[in-house]
Amino acid sequence: MAICCDDRIEERLAPWLAAGGYSGINGVAAWMGWPDSATYAEREAQYLSEEISALDEILTELERNPRQSLVLDTTGSVIYAGNHLLHRLRKLMTVVYLAASDAEQQLLIERYLNDPKPVLWRGAFHAKAGETSQETVARCYPHLIAARRQSYAALAHATLPVGALRELPHTAAAFLARLPQAFQPHEAGGRR
Repeated sequence: MAICCDDRIEERLAPWLAAGGYSGINGVAAWMGWPDSATYAEREAQYLSEEISALDEILTELERNPRQSLVLDTTGSVIYAGNHLLHRLRKLMTVVYLAASDAEQQLLIERYLNDPKPVLWRGAFHAKAGETSQETVARCYPHLIAARRQSYAALAHATLPVGALRELPHTAAAFLARLPQAFQPHEAGGRR
């Protein structure tokens, strides 16, 4: 089974999204707004609250059925879910950090500027006098990603470069085969 946290968060935010005519991941981003908008801080906090609830719900389901095989696609902001949830995540699952190269990170920045997705800035957005929102994002986003890298690496059991995934068939078996042997699932009661 595969679960995408973005989908669960969107479901939980549905009443607020629908009230503004928003839907989909792009709708969540539009609802949150740019980090300098008047409603951003409140909506960032609400998004994080729903993310924490969704992650707790998923982990509780996994604790009730520990033999369940699960691939969990977390958000980039999973690192803000709190130590208790992150410890549960590491205990119940094999956490893999997909590390982007500098060129891939630049592509992420360009994509965000052209097609924003929900991002929790957590105070990392600092506008300078005379800067547009897009200029501030272009300047601050690399710093946000760099700061998160350390947290992702600390959370993960294994790190795989994003580029290596492009060469693989799009199957769970091919992905799992790329993990270090110590983190590959075993037949009976192994990790996911």
